[in-house]
Amino acid sequence: MTVRIEVENRVALVTLEREAQLNALNIRQLQTLEMELTALAKDPAVKVIVVTGLGKAFVAGADIAEMKEMSEKEAWEFAGLGQRVFRLLETCPKPVIAAINGFALGGGCELALACDMRFASDKAKLGQPEITLGITPGFGGTRRLARLVGRGKALELILGGEIIDAATALNLGLVERVYTPEELLPKTLEFAARLAGFSSRALAAAKSSILAGQDLGLQVEQELFAQLFTGRDQKEGMAAFLERRRPEFKD
Repeated sequence: MTVRIEVENRVALVTLEREAQLNALNIRQLQTLEMELTALAKDPAVKVIVVTGLGKAFVAGADIAEMKEMSEKEAWEFAGLGQRVFRLLETCPKPVIAAINGFALGGGCELALACDMRFASDKAKLGQPEITLGITPGFGGTRRLARLVGRGKALELILGGEIIDAATALNLGLVERVYTPEELLPKTLEFAARLAGFSSRALAAAKSSILAGQDLGLQVEQELFAQLFTGRDQKEGMAAFLERRRPEFKD
């Protein structure tokens, strides 16, 4: 099992469970998540969704070992899968809260960005370090990050590949609340239970109204992400990561 679902008091807790891989997202896990989120969106017993990770990571990124040898077509399809899953989170009629318990990097940060709110442990680390691998964010990060923190700061974080702490993320507006590791899940579930006491129709209407008219430009991001899998730099960047060495990019 790579995704665990627990429902209590009309709140669904979705836990990503690839602990040995720091919950890095691979194709199988994304497909499972797509199936589970589709079911939760329709489940009348669920009014609020909380997403978290098992162990010391929320999601440390997409699975680089799986991505390393992808062709441009495979990368395009992988980005499309991730975008489709994260769009489910974004457009779900029910509030979705990310409980960021640890590393939320690359695809993990993009997953958090697709949620309606982000509550973080004070030990959490967030960022879009894809540039260090010779690629760009491909699951919606370029659009959603800019929308949250502004164009200039998004460019700084994405082009610089910087990883920031929870306090910095809170200051930027990337997360809404920061708790101690022990408080994070109980406080997040407490807030979720409060939301679950409100009208489902009103919650869905409020969320839909906020999202209305937002153009995510995801197709452009998906195409640019895939194109980078045709060159040497993506292979070198991912090989260097897996071999724990500094990459030597061609240009």
